[in-house]
Amino acid sequence: MGCILFISCGDDVLPKPEAFLSLEYPNAAYVVAPSECNYSFENNHISTTSFKDNCSATIKYPGLDGTLFLTYRKVDNNINALLRDAQKLTYEHVIKADDIIEEKYVNESQNVYGMFYDVRGNAASQSQFYVTDSTTHFITGSIYFNVKPNYDSIYPAAVYLKNDIRHLMETITWSTKD
Repeated sequence: MGCILFISCGDDVLPKPEAFLSLEYPNAAYVVAPSECNYSFENNHISTTSFKDNCSATIKYPGLDGTLFLTYRKVDNNINALLRDAQKLTYEHVIKADDIIEEKYVNESQNVYGMFYDVRGNAASQSQFYVTDSTTHFITGSIYFNVKPNYDSIYPAAVYLKNDIRHLMETITWSTKD
């Protein structure tokens, strides 16, 4: 009877660590989005912004295959309902989300108050927010990618756009155009 002996020298085989694709995006450069509406903001030069008659807007990022949808509403003794609706919209993603992190936003000098929601996991939208002056203006925003939600695949683009959304929130100014 024969015997087979296997001998190996070398390193133990270890699983590879988790990694993300090494995607690079252009450095963000911001410009004021031209608008005839009651608010203005700065957006990334790689995006295109279009406004509707009701002052809602669509900000497209062709190179990232994503779109930020802004919905504008006038506040008319309905601030509590608007806040509830914005929060409800975000928490509809809780079924697919691993976590939803809330970040308050307050800019007293510009009279802008709001909340940024970082939605983690395979949810349809990875970032949502609302901003308001509490008396006249209310804006909600949600980012969506034109692909099936797979957080690992869209993570680099989602992080890039989260920074753009924060910049948009930080640069919102209200006006009294009618």
